[in-house]
Amino acid sequence: MRKEECFFLGKIVKKYSFKGELLVKLDTDDPEQFLEMESVFVDQRGHLVPFFIEELSLHKSQLLRIKFEEIDSEETADPLLNHDLYLPLDLLPELTGNKFYYHEIIGFTVSDVTHGNIGTITGVNDSTAQALFIIDYKGKEVLVPITDDFIDTVDRDEKNILLNLPEGLLEIYL
Repeated sequence: MRKEECFFLGKIVKKYSFKGELLVKLDTDDPEQFLEMESVFVDQRGHLVPFFIEELSLHKSQLLRIKFEEIDSEETADPLLNHDLYLPLDLLPELTGNKFYYHEIIGFTVSDVTHGNIGTITGVNDSTAQALFIIDYKGKEVLVPITDDFIDTVDRDEKNILLNLPEGLLEIYL
């Protein structure tokens, strides 16, 4: 399995018990949806390695307490600390309406109610305080904050996002 075919689930943050149990900080608003997993992929030096799950439970509502098969001591759990967990993309719950996953909108056309066609989404910058659409506008990079206030509609069939940008935001780039 390649990383491009998976989504980031979370990170192993610490050991829980001397029996090899681990705590995972999940990257989700709904951790309960992942309580039925049978396996996950662990990133080990850039390679995704499957690990089968023996037991799963929530720990303090946002952490996942996980017990892998064949990991039965602190010594066997230690090498997994601070490693990322992944699942195949087809296990992502489907979103509807104006909600979307960042990876699914790459290549979407972006239009504005005032300016018409702006360009194509080439990426998303989520390393800033406010996530940003990265849009290619005639060879120029345009950054637009991803906020519900600006998004009118997301049309998955037409691969189009209609924005209602505040006056002056787009003019910074034009």
